[in-house]
Amino acid sequence: MTMIRQDAAAHCYRGPLKAVLFDWAGTTIDFGSRAPMAVFVQVFGEHGVALSEAEARAPMGMAKRAHIDALLKNPAIAQRWRDRHGRSPEERDVDRLYEAFLPVQMRCLRNHADVLPGVAEVVVACRQRGMKIGSSTGYTREMMDVLMPLAAERGYRPDAMLCASDLAEGRPAPWLNLENARRLGVYPLEAILVVDDTCVGIQAGRNAGMWTVGVVRTGNEVGLSRDALAALPRDQRDRLLIAASDRLADAG
Repeated sequence: MTMIRQDAAAHCYRGPLKAVLFDWAGTTIDFGSRAPMAVFVQVFGEHGVALSEAEARAPMGMAKRAHIDALLKNPAIAQRWRDRHGRSPEERDVDRLYEAFLPVQMRCLRNHADVLPGVAEVVVACRQRGMKIGSSTGYTREMMDVLMPLAAERGYRPDAMLCASDLAEGRPAPWLNLENARRLGVYPLEAILVVDDTCVGIQAGRNAGMWTVGVVRTGNEVGLSRDALAALPRDQRDRLLIAASDRLADAG
């Protein structure tokens, strides 16, 4: 009989981290990830369907068209659509809302391009350790053509940047992370860290076989501007931060 030994320890990567892949809104720019949320609320409202901030944020991290599709599949939102339009939402409605979303989002991007405190310093520290800097986003390439130069002026310029529109499927699929790894020339996947403020972004990192870190205070799961968060009583702020941390931990 031939015995085949599988020694898992022999295949376990024990080296240093070689790259970090950052999300954008809520992770490296736009404290509270305010820009996309506000536009979803506005565009749905213009089509006669009210969204709460929490509803608008639930699919955050997905490509924007997929985000709209996910919102329309929410049973409560779909019912509001039927009440307003007399029928269930259809594919043409996703297209119509997405077409309305794009110009509104483009107009407000410059107001939400501030690089978050500490990001530039973290990037310098990572590079000093020999790590490469990748990034991915649910924004389109046209939107990032606006944001990337503004971020560069403020000290943040990643080595690679992937948009949801660059690939057939965005988060929580792993492809944005895997394509980042390919472009950066970094492997094994266990040597890469994904940093994101959304649950689908954390899931995408895990699906790619990478380490994941969830961003809480500045991210989508808390969803407040810097001033709004600072104005809360400490116990209320702590409850929000703990709840957001728990959701990201549950995502992986």
